[in-house]
Amino acid sequence: MKSWNFPQLPSLPGKGTRPAVYNSSSGRVEQLSDAGTAQFYVCGITPYDATHIGHAATYLAYDTLNRVLRDAGLAVNYVQNVTDVDDPLLERANATGVDWCELAESQIDLYRSDMEALRVIPPDHYVGVAESVAEIGEACKRLLDAGFAYFVEADLYFDSGAAEQSGLWRLGEVSGYDRQTMLALSAERGGDPDRPGKRDPLDPLLWRAERPGEPSWDSPAGRGRPGWHIECSVIGGMYLGAPIQLNGGGSDLRFPHHEFSAAHSAMLLGRKWSEIYSHSGMVALDGEKMSKSKGNLVFVSRLLEAGRDPRAIRLAILEHHYREDWEWTEAGFALAVQRLEKWTRWASGRDSASEESGQALLAALRSALSNDLDTPLALSEVDRAIDQGEPASEVSIAAIDGLLGIKL
Repeated sequence: MKSWNFPQLPSLPGKGTRPAVYNSSSGRVEQLSDAGTAQFYVCGITPYDATHIGHAATYLAYDTLNRVLRDAGLAVNYVQNVTDVDDPLLERANATGVDWCELAESQIDLYRSDMEALRVIPPDHYVGVAESVAEIGEACKRLLDAGFAYFVEADLYFDSGAAEQSGLWRLGEVSGYDRQTMLALSAERGGDPDRPGKRDPLDPLLWRAERPGEPSWDSPAGRGRPGWHIECSVIGGMYLGAPIQLNGGGSDLRFPHHEFSAAHSAMLLGRKWSEIYSHSGMVALDGEKMSKSKGNLVFVSRLLEAGRDPRAIRLAILEHHYREDWEWTEAGFALAVQRLEKWTRWASGRDSASEESGQALLAALRSALSNDLDTPLALSEVDRAIDQGEPASEVSIAAIDGLLGIKL
């Protein structure tokens, strides 16, 4: 599947530092390991109601990571999936009378254009579930043959208890949640803990047997379609070598999605999937978390159609630390517009002879962003340089472009 055009990145003098990022599993900020190539996987959209500000905040967080890794001189292998076959997508297609394939494709196109407008570096591999069904079905059969899966009627489930006995994974090690919390979240986030016949109420679905009116494919696990978590395990394993440095996504993926995709990967690959599990915060509107079910979404495309500068949208999001839960407001966006105007005026007076101040700002941005992607501090460092009368230079303007994605 095609992604989108790569933004032009300026060359910066010297090298930055390998970033340290908060690991949700350990509760610590940890430096990404030095493995030559930085491998990371970020869970992609389910293509309906794209692209809202919550989506944008997540993908800007890992775009910042991508930029910092490249600035540190590391090669990058970044994979992102598209959940273009899933219950919520099919439910939306049925409710609107639109073919599910057409709905998915139109929303993926919209997402691509939004990401390009925001100058997000595209993944090296952008992969849909529909194009990976054969590999997912084969992986499900491998789990069944290895004793890590079982049938409930014709549906195939992952056996958490058997997986724990392998010693490669234990329930709760990724999320850090207790069993009561996991049961509640499973019921809220696509699980079926009350289904009779399951060996453990938390066991997730691997392969859903064919239902009338739903898309389905032939596979070694029977005719049907993939479950949710197995898709990321298989797609990630197709393009990355475990252990990867980081698996990222929104905080609502911490459980059950990242918990069980880690479990599936460990059983399929024979080793732990990721060294770090990273999660971005949730974005609210009018005091409530933005949610597709609530319909309280602010869309990037509609902001762009209204003439909003994508650089201001980016600044409004980067004003908040990626792990922070925050609220989108018109007042906050207005402040981002003012900041962009201030930076643009400053950049228009660039002085090619002022490289010393540019080097100082570059170092300050590198320091802020390598420490858990601290974009609020990085923005304040630019403000400080301007307020203290430091002249703009080619280096400082390139640093703002290359590290923050704001082209002045």
